[in-house]
Amino acid sequence: MEIYVARQPILNTDEKVCAYELLYRSNEQNEFSNIDGDQATFNVINSFMHFGIGELSEGKPCFINFTDTLLTHSVPEFLPPEMIVVEILETVSPSEQIVESCRKLKEKGYKIALDDFIMQDEDTNFTKLIELADIIKIDIHNTPYLERKDILKTLDQYNVTLLAEKVETMAEYEQCKKDGYTYFQGYFFSKPVILSTNDVPIYNHNIVLIMNELAQAEPNIDRITGIIETDISLSIKLLRLINSPMVGSIYEIKSIKQAIAYLGFNELNKWIFLLSLRERVNQKENRLDEVMKICFIRAKISELIAVYKGKRAEASSYFLVGLLSLIDTLMKQPLDKLMSELPLDNEIKDTIIGKHTQYSDIFHLTLTMERADWGELNILANKVGISQRKLFEIYKEALRWTNGIVSETH
Repeated sequence: MEIYVARQPILNTDEKVCAYELLYRSNEQNEFSNIDGDQATFNVINSFMHFGIGELSEGKPCFINFTDTLLTHSVPEFLPPEMIVVEILETVSPSEQIVESCRKLKEKGYKIALDDFIMQDEDTNFTKLIELADIIKIDIHNTPYLERKDILKTLDQYNVTLLAEKVETMAEYEQCKKDGYTYFQGYFFSKPVILSTNDVPIYNHNIVLIMNELAQAEPNIDRITGIIETDISLSIKLLRLINSPMVGSIYEIKSIKQAIAYLGFNELNKWIFLLSLRERVNQKENRLDEVMKICFIRAKISELIAVYKGKRAEASSYFLVGLLSLIDTLMKQPLDKLMSELPLDNEIKDTIIGKHTQYSDIFHLTLTMERADWGELNILANKVGISQRKLFEIYKEALRWTNGIVSETH
């Protein structure tokens, strides 16, 4: 049995990632096959262990969806209670058996969340399930506002924490905070609020590594490229430098390596030295950390798919598309304005702003994995010509690569 996994961040009122939800399915039909229940249970656990829940979680709790079958087979108990939140799907019927399973989990220290919560008719088992819950998740898009207010009023009598799902804008986030929600899930943190420009923080460690490499008798351009590609701020600043009057770019850039070669080691050395002299005050927003992780994951997935499909020569361009895909959020400037200022290849620009190009299919496949849109994933994977098994091997490798960058630069 295959397990396909994607993760989505959960933020708190400080816009800091405090947990991830792991979204998975057990096979391509998104349902259990007709095998023995115990065997299915252990296949699920073994697959999770093989994928590496620690790598997925980055040390944060993971919300994991559990169906009736998984709950009644005590699957959550195979994972430590401090690592997971048992999320009970809205499709689970609150039978006496389910309530008893949840009670046992609570006694063993597990936290329980109820997904896509809506009020139901008076039901003793449903009430017991609410009493056992630690977190209630409410879909703010599929639940009208007045109905949500009624739900929150009813839940006041219970000791539960509220999580708002599908928060898509900062206005929705602010309203949910005002209404009393503690946790938030959605893409509001990756949508820009154009109030002022923003300077994405540079990792000083990377500047030191580049200066050391440039001090060598024969600097290694591939090594320097690798360092700059793991620093979104350096990547953006390098592209802007290429487009400045002092350099005067005359053609479009398709990769970071091409930008370095065009600039030359001497000019790169001067530029890096100037950056090293700048006094920086670290006032970055918590949410930028997660946005940067998303960019790295998108970039690496796109690159690895391109390599797998025999597009090694263009892989660095696929990487650049993913790396710059949330540049408007990072820089807090309109996307069209940013694209007009960077000396990027037109097809890379067009892909980022949403037009169809040679890079679009792989990039859209990457975004679909991120959203855990399994139906669309099947269509795009077939179109690109890659198996879902290989796709999620790539996803795992991209997470590992991104986690390595984060651990080295913090």
